[in-house]
Amino acid sequence: MKEIDFSVEGHVGTMTLNRPEKLNAMTVPMDRELNRLAKEINNDPNIRAVILKGAGGKSFSAGSDISNLSEYGSNWEYRNRFDRDEDYARGVWKIRKPLIAAIDGYCIGGGLEMACAADIRLCTPASSFAAGEINHGWHGGSGATQLLTHLVGSGDASMFLLTGARFDSNYALSIRLVQEILDPANLLARAKDLAETIASKSPIATQKTKFMIRAAHNIPLEYALLVENDSFSYLMMTEDAKEGRAAFAEKRVPKFKGR
Repeated sequence: MKEIDFSVEGHVGTMTLNRPEKLNAMTVPMDRELNRLAKEINNDPNIRAVILKGAGGKSFSAGSDISNLSEYGSNWEYRNRFDRDEDYARGVWKIRKPLIAAIDGYCIGGGLEMACAADIRLCTPASSFAAGEINHGWHGGSGATQLLTHLVGSGDASMFLLTGARFDSNYALSIRLVQEILDPANLLARAKDLAETIASKSPIATQKTKFMIRAAHNIPLEYALLVENDSFSYLMMTEDAKEGRAAFAEKRVPKFKGR
């Protein structure tokens, strides 16, 4: 049984963390596989959107398997894990296609970092969220202090990062960490519906839009507006933009090819 399952239906790829007996806690081999899949997804033009979920219905991911941490090597080797493609949250962050995290159950530590690296987060009433690293004597090293703060602001991020407490789905929705709370029976269907909607758009436009949303967090507004205009100008010259204009004029659904 694979510890990370990957399947493609239409233009949507689904990654399933498949270690439910360990709450989908991540190991070094899983890190490597997720990073390998990230490259595969980025270089497969057929895949236009991605869903990330956990198996078992009890946990999205409980983060790193602490009993496995010694396999990363020395502190310096651990520090350089990004270069070795041995960091799973970094792998999620590197995926250029729009990614939806379908969260059911525990979303803790590195699991929270993976969720923060997604573009859209859906959860269930049973979901709970925590950055528990502070309880062990450290903070997260794959986006916890940065991605979470960008998403929810310093005050709510501090509630997570400095207390190590676990918060329920209602709190996560109130601070906009998640976008929707869904019945478990409807979670994957909603994720697929969103992914298919995104996949129906021009793949060039969706990836450039994802890039620009990230740019909004990283560069000054005045410069970002110029970058946005350049990106827009490029998109307007694509075959997909031409197809979009033609489909609008002809009152039909556009057929985007990613060109």
